[in-house]
Amino acid sequence: MTDTAISPAIGPFAEWLGLELQHADGDRVVGAWTARPALHQPYGILHGGVHCAVVEAVASVAAALWLGERGRVVGVNNNTDFFRGVGEGAMTSTATPVHRGRSQQVWLVETFGDEDGRLVARGQVRIHNLYPE
Repeated sequence: MTDTAISPAIGPFAEWLGLELQHADGDRVVGAWTARPALHQPYGILHGGVHCAVVEAVASVAAALWLGERGRVVGVNNNTDFFRGVGEGAMTSTATPVHRGRSQQVWLVETFGDEDGRLVARGQVRIHNLYPE
């Protein structure tokens, strides 16, 4: 990861997907990953669940960085749309805030990829802020 003083954890599943953070702060998180055959559905294109997982991962990192040491975060809703089928290649997913409040946050994540660098998926994640008692 580059471009941040904070080293957020993305978790073993996101690491297995090959997600690497390129930038991470409480205002924006950028993750790079590669579509590959191990992540395909039966028809030879990237499984939609992979998009959902990446969307959840980058949004959660962004939300956690924004909330900081005040508490922890947990995703409570993930809605992801798929625009283009992708078989293989470099992908970039960027999370930006839609809403950041006391009890919840909403983050938009756009994933660009394919051979022309076009938008291939777009997701929105609602995250609940958990505070210590």
